[in-house]
Amino acid sequence: MGELDHGPFFATHRISDVENLVIPMRKGLCSQKYKPVDYKHLYELAAEEKVASAKIQLKIKKTEQVSKINKEQMLLKQHQQVWWQEHKRLSENRQKAEAEIKSFLDEESHKQNFFSDMKDLEHKLSKERDTYRTKAVVPVWQLKENFNCRLSEMQCYLSEESCLRSKFNLVEMLQQIEFVKKQQEAILEFLLLESLALERQLEDYKTKVLVHSSEEKNGLFLEVPSALLSLECPYPDLKTFIINEYQKLASGYWSKLQEIDQQLKVLYRNLEWKEDDQWVFQTVINQYPSDLQRRRTLYLDVLQRYLPHKSRHDLVVHEKAWDRYRFVMNQRRVLLLNWAEAGKAFLLKATATVAEASAAHETEAALARTRQKQQEVCADLKAKVLQWKAEAAKLEAAVAARRKDKTDEKERLQKEKEMIRRAQEKEKVRKYWAEKQLKQKEQEEKDLQRLEELRKLMAEQAVKDKERVELRRALLERRLQEKRELALQGALEEEEKEKCLEALRQQVAVVAKLDPARVVADTVASKARMGLGTKEEFDLQKPLFKLHTYSEQQIISDPRLRVERALREAGLHKTLYAKEILPKIPPLKLPRRDMESTAFKM
Repeated sequence: MGELDHGPFFATHRISDVENLVIPMRKGLCSQKYKPVDYKHLYELAAEEKVASAKIQLKIKKTEQVSKINKEQMLLKQHQQVWWQEHKRLSENRQKAEAEIKSFLDEESHKQNFFSDMKDLEHKLSKERDTYRTKAVVPVWQLKENFNCRLSEMQCYLSEESCLRSKFNLVEMLQQIEFVKKQQEAILEFLLLESLALERQLEDYKTKVLVHSSEEKNGLFLEVPSALLSLECPYPDLKTFIINEYQKLASGYWSKLQEIDQQLKVLYRNLEWKEDDQWVFQTVINQYPSDLQRRRTLYLDVLQRYLPHKSRHDLVVHEKAWDRYRFVMNQRRVLLLNWAEAGKAFLLKATATVAEASAAHETEAALARTRQKQQEVCADLKAKVLQWKAEAAKLEAAVAARRKDKTDEKERLQKEKEMIRRAQEKEKVRKYWAEKQLKQKEQEEKDLQRLEELRKLMAEQAVKDKERVELRRALLERRLQEKRELALQGALEEEEKEKCLEALRQQVAVVAKLDPARVVADTVASKARMGLGTKEEFDLQKPLFKLHTYSEQQIISDPRLRVERALREAGLHKTLYAKEILPKIPPLKLPRRDMESTAFKM
């Protein structure tokens, strides 16, 4: 009752209930209609209700606990299935790898001394493992079995205390246990130091291998292959151009690879996790196959168990960063594959270009020899042609004179025919205009008659509309009068209701403590609007959804759109020619068979 909130109270009481409460106050407290209250009985009922409520609350807690345990067991069963599958897969891979290594060592041991040394080292490590087992592991198990036997015997002699003290020396047993513990701790510490030294050596070897591989990649990208250098081309400029183009192509792929490697370095630095935590994260995610149901829920649950010092938010953030890292790694792999394919394609194209250049060079040489022979033949024919031209000029002059006479006669006849045709067309035009004027006169008379009929109909309709408007105005005034009366009656009822409510408020009024600081303080909602108290800010300019669509340049580059726009500008987009030619224009990239459009096949 700290705040002035009476909503639930007023929601369950009506005005009639208030009047029923007022009647006893008028009759007084000594009225015989009411009996004294039995508070003892009421306390007993309240105690019984409290006990029943406590039992119900206990049952609810037990149910929640059982549900939580069942959920945990279900998760563990699902994890167990995945772990067994992963254990089976790893065991098979281990057996396969060991068999391959063994067969490889057996085959190559006769050829090189290195593999025989590897077999000797394997034999030596096996002996050391057996020695460690006999000296460190077996004594511990024997000591454990001995203590278990003694404990079972001690349980048999619990009643005979004197015999127990004489037969079992507990101090000596504890000393033996402490001695074995110290011995095992010393052995484990020695093995740990040895493993750390081996890990440092492996890291050094790994760094050397990575440096060597980066140098090999640099040479693989930027070095011109011997197949291009050994090409025999009759044009030195063409060979230089091909080599320069190859170097440009290689430098472009190399720059892209450098950018991707730089992105990988930045992403790897931003992961900011320890190597052990990162190894656990990768191993757990790789255990769960991508087609498994509720995969993300399962591996996040396992990660929270294996990495309790990481919160779920940290795991989700790291998961997103790791997905980005793997995406960039896939881009790098695709880039290397594309470079291999592009190099092969460029080599084939360069070989074909050089072959074409050699064939063109041989063709030019043959054409030069043929051209020299043709020039000699042309010199002999030129003299004969000059003689023939002089004779042909005389014959052409005579033929031109005859043709001119025939042309003049044809033009005269054509002019006479044109004059006759024009006279006939003028007569037809005169008849057409006379018939057209007669039809226009008849149509004008019909239009005037129809206009007179419409005017009469409109005058009759205006009278009817005026009567209808008067009737509607009267109905509207009557409805407005009824609404005013209803509003006045509602206002009176509301005023009476407010008086009754005010009386009830005065009876159940609550006096709140004075707290000026709370009145002027900021609320949680106002702080959230101003950005105070939030853990992180969000970008208001960020779009709600990612758009996957085409750019303006991609749409404009479609030849179908260009042809349609040209036809629309020319006003031919609705002609039969446009409907016939538009479906025949292919797009830039042919669609898949399952996405072929059937819009123009109906």
